[in-house]
Amino acid sequence: MFSIFDTQMMLRALELAKRGIYTTAPNPNVGCVITQGDDIVGEGFHFRAGEPHAEVHALQAAGEKARGATAYVTLEPCSHHGRTPPCADALVAAGVSRVICSMVDPNPKVAGRGIKRMRDAGIQVEVGLMQAQAEALNPGFIKVMKTGLPFVQLKLASSLDGRTALANGQSKWITGAEARADVQAFRAQASAILSTSQTVLDDNPSLNVRWEELPDAVKAEYAQDDLRQPARVILDTQRKVSEHAHLFSLEGDVIIVTASQADSDNDAYKVLTVAKDSGKLDLNITMRALASDGISHIWVEAGATLAGSLLNAGLVDEMIVYQAPKLMGIDSRGLVNLKGMTCMNQVPTFELTDVTCIGNDVRLRMQKPQSE
Repeated sequence: MFSIFDTQMMLRALELAKRGIYTTAPNPNVGCVITQGDDIVGEGFHFRAGEPHAEVHALQAAGEKARGATAYVTLEPCSHHGRTPPCADALVAAGVSRVICSMVDPNPKVAGRGIKRMRDAGIQVEVGLMQAQAEALNPGFIKVMKTGLPFVQLKLASSLDGRTALANGQSKWITGAEARADVQAFRAQASAILSTSQTVLDDNPSLNVRWEELPDAVKAEYAQDDLRQPARVILDTQRKVSEHAHLFSLEGDVIIVTASQADSDNDAYKVLTVAKDSGKLDLNITMRALASDGISHIWVEAGATLAGSLLNAGLVDEMIVYQAPKLMGIDSRGLVNLKGMTCMNQVPTFELTDVTCIGNDVRLRMQKPQSE
């Protein structure tokens, strides 16, 4: 059904979509290419929520050459009025004759309606070209739309023997500068960085994206003025974190998740109150509440206790583990607190998807099996 040329053009659209990975949240990353014959006459990608979508940029570049053209889009063109007008209507108005989109939009407000709108207008619409690659661009957007839960990445760093800190708490630095820069790039892609009150009390961290620490390849992709700070989400059941903590003095939103009904928002942070489960915050309810608040992709940096709780709850979609060629000893602190397992079918299991050397360290990427 699809030609080699179609595949080449969709590859180009996917490359364009990737240009928005640090800026589009909470919107999806989308790219569009418009062709006349064998020539590209327009290109575009979605850069930031509230700004024109990929199709609009491509149509503006194509101008009159869009009439009778083919449009390659990585996600079904929207059919509803949000912060911007429907892209399906824009393609119809421009006189495009054929549209190829990688995947149907999982958003219930769209979910095939954009395709129907274009077909009803006489446009030939084909779906499914490089769908897996398109889905990989937007795991958070897709998961929220399908399940009401955000996509959760759990970041861990350890020595070769699986230790995260010495017995006295010292841990700076287990991994090298290159690995820490790599973490900054992952942070920059997330909707939020999640941690705990204990981590804030112990380390007084920034939990933000620091431009000067980003890899050079990332800094070459977009300007410092376009840097988007993910929200900082702190799980703080008993409200232990002081308003003088460093993270409150930095740019970007802070959300305190607590179980106290007496709390309220102030200028420094927003309060999200959720129910408790066995004396702790209910993590399932917490994740759904964050998703309802527009957070679709969460990067977790916390200690072994939260890591274990998220794994036990089945809320981790991907683990990213940085392992340093160091040995820290049996009395050092462990990577993850998991208790109560008595048989192997209770063991959280992931599929290894990538192993990469980052400086002198190794980065392991593991995803939850699709069957789960």
